[in-house]
Amino acid sequence: MNAMLETPELPAVFDGVKLAAVAAVLYVIVRCLNLKSPTAPPDLYFQDSGLSRFLLKSCPLLTKEYIPPLIWGKSGHIQTALYGKMGRVRSPHPYGHRKFITMSDGATSTFDLFEPLAEHCVGDDVTMVICPGIANHSEKQYIRTFVDYAQKNGYRCAVLNHLGALPNIELTSPRMFTYGCTWEFGAMVNYIKKTYPQTQLVVVGFSLGGNIVCKYLGETQANQEKVLCCVSVCQGYSALRLEGDEPFQHWDVAAMLRLRRGGAGRARLPQQGPHGSPCHW
Repeated sequence: MNAMLETPELPAVFDGVKLAAVAAVLYVIVRCLNLKSPTAPPDLYFQDSGLSRFLLKSCPLLTKEYIPPLIWGKSGHIQTALYGKMGRVRSPHPYGHRKFITMSDGATSTFDLFEPLAEHCVGDDVTMVICPGIANHSEKQYIRTFVDYAQKNGYRCAVLNHLGALPNIELTSPRMFTYGCTWEFGAMVNYIKKTYPQTQLVVVGFSLGGNIVCKYLGETQANQEKVLCCVSVCQGYSALRLEGDEPFQHWDVAAMLRLRRGGAGRARLPQQGPHGSPCHW
């Protein structure tokens, strides 16, 4: 009777399967988190000049080894997923004032102005003029987070709202924002220069905004006045080359549909801008 109640021992092969499964899971975790990837200083590509040497001397962090956070810091996918979740839960809500500018063709351009919440570290008056990514505006989480951090470090921030991006702002002309059009961004910068004649500018562009701000600075020498530097974040380099790529064409159409649902449904894209210069979508 006692012999019948005894639990049979598990075969050794079953223990081997468990060990193999644990080893496989650990291998996947190590590979997915890139835990074996070595850390190293960033690769820098620049022309040897006085300006380059000054920047390297002023920003020694550029030549130091980057040591990411443990466990998840080496995986861009994990960082994106974590920020995507945390950014929506803990995203700050900076308080600003919305400004309206009537363009020469009747379009109503808007931007939001945020005053600094602390004194700048060198005591100067510095304004960040910010151009968001495609179909974005000052109410996006990543813009709010950036502005909140900049305010707390003594920067005034002016954030452009792309034409047709805000759902509660009606279009007042038959056009919306396009690749390469700098009119609204230029109008915002001119407003800042006139309203705060003592301020210095830091130009910031995200994605599509990076293209716009770089094009703006290169259009005329006058656009570079009072500009300390330009920061282009995740900038594409040729929107026109994407026109022949079918997957990107579908993505473009999807972006336009999102804009139309957001209040730009009555807009049509112009072939030329208010100054006669061509607009490319």
